[in-house]
Amino acid sequence: MKYVVIIPDGFADRPLGILKGRTPIEAANTPCMDEMARGGQVGLVNNVPRGMEPGSDVACMNLMGYDPKVYHTGRAPLEAVSLGVELGDDEIAFRANLVTVTEGMMVDYAAGHIKSGEAAVLIAALCEELAGEPLQLHAGTSYRHLMVTAESETLKARTTPPHDFTGKPLEGHWPRGKGAGFLRRVMDRSAEVLAGHDVNEVRVSLGENPANMIWLWGGGTRPHLPSFREKWGLNGAMITAVDLLRSLGMLTGLDILKVPGATGYLDTDYGAKGAAAVEALERHDIVVVHIEAPDEAGHGGKALAKLKSLERIDEEIVGPLAEMARGRGDVRVLISADHATPVELRTHTPEAVPFMLWGEGVEPNGAAAFCEIAAKDTGLREKKGHRLMARLLGREAAS
Repeated sequence: MKYVVIIPDGFADRPLGILKGRTPIEAANTPCMDEMARGGQVGLVNNVPRGMEPGSDVACMNLMGYDPKVYHTGRAPLEAVSLGVELGDDEIAFRANLVTVTEGMMVDYAAGHIKSGEAAVLIAALCEELAGEPLQLHAGTSYRHLMVTAESETLKARTTPPHDFTGKPLEGHWPRGKGAGFLRRVMDRSAEVLAGHDVNEVRVSLGENPANMIWLWGGGTRPHLPSFREKWGLNGAMITAVDLLRSLGMLTGLDILKVPGATGYLDTDYGAKGAAAVEALERHDIVVVHIEAPDEAGHGGKALAKLKSLERIDEEIVGPLAEMARGRGDVRVLISADHATPVELRTHTPEAVPFMLWGEGVEPNGAAAFCEIAAKDTGLREKKGHRLMARLLGREAAS
């Protein structure tokens, strides 16, 4: 048996006026997923345990079959893995977003999705100017970067992801509690360094958002997860353009497949991801395909872009995989949002999201389509997201 997990990040949503009271996936033309829904099982799953932040780190860990209540130590230390940053036992990693701040407002949590080359220049400038601080900065991809420190009290600080308050004042969202003073000092220093940097002057002249501050959040210590083979007895591969998911794949021993044209944004090459997944199943027991585009559209408040991304996922990723599965006859597929990213809120929310199981040995449960309403109407509910992997593998009793 072969297995596929498809994660259209943040696709779950709420009814929108611009879509005549429908959610993006309800309004989208998704014939492949709807046909699979009619032949499979559709329901709702809670991927965000009570008391935990509704981020992809928690939710995708759940979808990969690992209980975040047991294994999660923070978002940033997960991302450190894909950057090749090995944390010491006394070190804490923080996600460092390059952001756009204007007159005390969080204008853009992604600094206009700055290119990685430009971002690397800015991170290098910060490394030079902050050389006297007890920290190391590591350049990542686009706006996503990393800070590592041995200042132990920072682990107690409460931080807020910048995408949670886009368009709102910084006041009320700064780090707070023990260790927050150090984080605030670093963020303030970063604003001083980046304000007049040549890269930002060029960006402003081109009408682009400047990357004029780093925002620190998601701190944590080094995680320890058993490999996917140890836990489930299977070898697998991961297809994603996002550091966080790459790290989860690396930590669990999955092969990380590089797909040309995969960007982690709305312009990603959907067809290349679909083709890579079909090919990867020839060599692996399970393939996890993550697509960031719906989440980015949700954060941007772009309902039509979210709808279009789901249509392309359906046509260029789900369609080829379903066709391959029908030809083989020994394939099971799980499709699920990790969390919701409602367009009107432009941030993550923790409610239950739709999932679908389809393929060999899966009995239909009467769903008419794959969407939020259909998932609710079937009455199928999985309250612990990490159990979905056991469902997919036909091991309901597995841990």
